[in-house]
Amino acid sequence: MQLTLYADVDELLGGLLNRMQQILNRKLIGLYLYGSLVTGDFDRETSDIDLLAVASSEINDEEFERLRKMHDDFVAENRKWGDRIEIAYLSATALRTFKTQTSRIAVISPGEPFHFKEAGNDWLINWRVARENGVALFGPAPTTIIEPISKQEFLKAVCEQAKDWGEWVYQMRNRPAQAYAILTMCRALYAYKNGEQVSKKQAARWAQECYPQWSSLIQNALAWRAAWRDEAAKHEATLPETVRFVHFAIEQIAENRLG
Repeated sequence: MQLTLYADVDELLGGLLNRMQQILNRKLIGLYLYGSLVTGDFDRETSDIDLLAVASSEINDEEFERLRKMHDDFVAENRKWGDRIEIAYLSATALRTFKTQTSRIAVISPGEPFHFKEAGNDWLINWRVARENGVALFGPAPTTIIEPISKQEFLKAVCEQAKDWGEWVYQMRNRPAQAYAILTMCRALYAYKNGEQVSKKQAARWAQECYPQWSSLIQNALAWRAAWRDEAAKHEATLPETVRFVHFAIEQIAENRLG
C-alpha cells in the first residue's frame, strides 16, 4: 500500500507496524502518521518521521523492554533513520484525558533514548495535529480516539510553548539546534496568526514575507537545517541573533493575544 511518496519510507513504516503488533498484539489499537510526511515539505535528509501508537492500556515494564530492544534493532538495521524517528506510545484513556491529567507514556525521539515520561496538556499541539491531519496506518480514524481540541485551546498551547522558548533557546548552542528554534518559532507565529499548524518550511516562507527584517536569518536557518553535518560552522557566533528572533516572536504572539 502506498502511504507516502517514498517507497522506502512505506516499507519502513510497514516494518515498524509489524514489529509493534508482534510485541503488543491486540493491545495495539491504532498507529498514526503525522508531521511533515503528511502536512508536506518532508526532507529525506533531515526530516523526522512522527508516529503515534495507541494501546488499550499503558505500556507496562515488560512491553517497554521489548519495545526498547525493537528500537535498538531498528537503529542497527536503519542507520539513516536512527535518530530521526519520534514515536509516542500511550493509552486510549490518555488521549481522552490529557487536558485534565497526565499519563505515563513511552517515547523515543531524536536525541533521546526510549524512555517513560509523564505527559498531559503539554502535548496538546501534537495531538491536535495527529487528530486533524494524521493518517491511520492501522486502526480507526484518529478523530475517533483523540479528544477534540478547539482552536482556542490550540492557540493557548501555542502561546505557552512559545513563552517556554524564551528559556530553551539559550541551550540551542549548535546551528542545527538554532535552526530548529528559529523554524519552530516561525511555525508558532504562523499558527497564532492563522489558527492552524503548517510545516516548518511553509511557516518560514510566510514569516520571511511578514517580517522581512528577519528574512536573512530565517533563510540561514533553512540552510543550517540542511547542512547539519557542517562541523566547521562557528555555532556560537549566530546564537545572539537567534535569541533575539525567538524573543521577538514571543513578543509578537503576546501582543497578538492581548490585541
